[in-house]
Amino acid sequence: MGMSLNFITDSIAGQMPAVDPRRPAVALGDEPPLSWTELRAAELRYARALQKAGVRKGDRVGILLRNCTDYIALYLAIGRVGGIAVRLNWRLSGPELQYMLADSQTSLLILDAEFCATVDPLRDEIPVSTYVVRGETPGWAVPLPLFADEESDATGFPQIGPEDPVALMYSSGTTGRPKGALFSHSNALWTASVQIQRWRIDGRTVAQTSGPLFHAGGFEVLLLPALIAHGTAIAFPSGNFSLDNFLATGRENGTTDMLLYPFMLFDLLRRDDTDDQVPATLERIVTGGDVVMPWVYDELERRLPGVELVQSYSLTEGGAVSTSLEFDVARGREKSIGRPQAMTEVKVVRPDGSLTGVDEVGEICVRSGGVSIGYWNNPDADEATFTDGWCRSGDLGRVSADGFLTIAGRAKDMYRSGGENVYPAEVEMVLTSHESVVDAAVIGVPDPQYVEVGSAIIVAAEGSTIDPDALRAWLVERLAKYKVPKHFHFVDELPRNASGKIRKNVLRDDYGAPEPQND
Repeated sequence: MGMSLNFITDSIAGQMPAVDPRRPAVALGDEPPLSWTELRAAELRYARALQKAGVRKGDRVGILLRNCTDYIALYLAIGRVGGIAVRLNWRLSGPELQYMLADSQTSLLILDAEFCATVDPLRDEIPVSTYVVRGETPGWAVPLPLFADEESDATGFPQIGPEDPVALMYSSGTTGRPKGALFSHSNALWTASVQIQRWRIDGRTVAQTSGPLFHAGGFEVLLLPALIAHGTAIAFPSGNFSLDNFLATGRENGTTDMLLYPFMLFDLLRRDDTDDQVPATLERIVTGGDVVMPWVYDELERRLPGVELVQSYSLTEGGAVSTSLEFDVARGREKSIGRPQAMTEVKVVRPDGSLTGVDEVGEICVRSGGVSIGYWNNPDADEATFTDGWCRSGDLGRVSADGFLTIAGRAKDMYRSGGENVYPAEVEMVLTSHESVVDAAVIGVPDPQYVEVGSAIIVAAEGSTIDPDALRAWLVERLAKYKVPKHFHFVDELPRNASGKIRKNVLRDDYGAPEPQND
């Protein structure tokens, strides 16, 4: 049999352990880390409990937990017994969870006690037969410590191969019903391996991420590679993100590699105390989800010399990282999302499937060992998304003459104003280069004269007041007039999903109606 995720802790118990088992393996925020010995013991204890609870190869096990060290141990345990971890977004409503649990036919659900009130009314409508609760436990669930109260060794578990599925992750559901993307052990190992190769991740790496573990960006990016390379993986407590606390955690743990979403990165570089607060051990910041503005590179070189910035791009179905723009080639290409990762193919195509020309906008497609093995129970979506190993992203992009990819937006985000295509990502990039604009999103709204026009939703810098007419004049100097938004709205923050991407469906609901005049 080939390798599976069981390698992560099995290799610690081998004849030649890859790392001192007493070294830190995983940590959560400023909590004391688990050593590799403790992580392996927790994984085996949970795996034996799952086996005794009747979980068999191919069964779906739901995880509805906030970030915690138990999450990682449980995920590895589910893989060891051959189960498929249904990694659920704890921000979802009851009906949304009901759909995913029913669609996946989840038989055992592990949840935090705080989510029992959401799940309890659903129990007659979902296939779950066993509930395991972390925290204060209601009468209908087994407490996690009691569920797994026996030590275990690694014997008696099924053979797990690289092609066996290990995770089921549902799309954010910004349009229509969420789709469950299925991933194998091989997908996970491949995704981690290309990061290890590209970013020189090894046993001394201390990787820290800011996202939720249920999301690929929170676990498959940086944390899983660090675990496979036998470094240290640091997650961050869920909810109420604080950059001060995040940086303090990095200083305390000697973080070398850090994942920050662009809006967090912008906040970091606009602080007066950036130089003092960033860990002295930091070597690399990885970001993704939105395009980074060119000014960030200037500030990074000025404030944090020696720290690399890597822009990454992918989508859940296409693997955690498909392209990346490394720091040493970013100058002059700051708006790009780079070139394909190792062992990854990327192309941009027209609607008929033919390749686009230089700087021609088309749909981005990805093919690699990290691409999902398909959607769960959804053959129509499979056919529309996966062809000959290629995954259609739904994102629009263009390829430069020297082979670098630039995002033009989501296919569904593009709108036509006066007969011209407008790609919001381009307008957003210009908007956020304005000194008084912290964050911005652009959507198309109906217009009686031009069919559609742009509506910009803007977060202004603290203490700034932006005059819409002055901003419009500033944009006209930098964009074709038809690209300049007609309407401007100012808000305290933009709605984002778990991966940090702006939820434009929410903005369309709030600001998508025809507007006779500007705010």
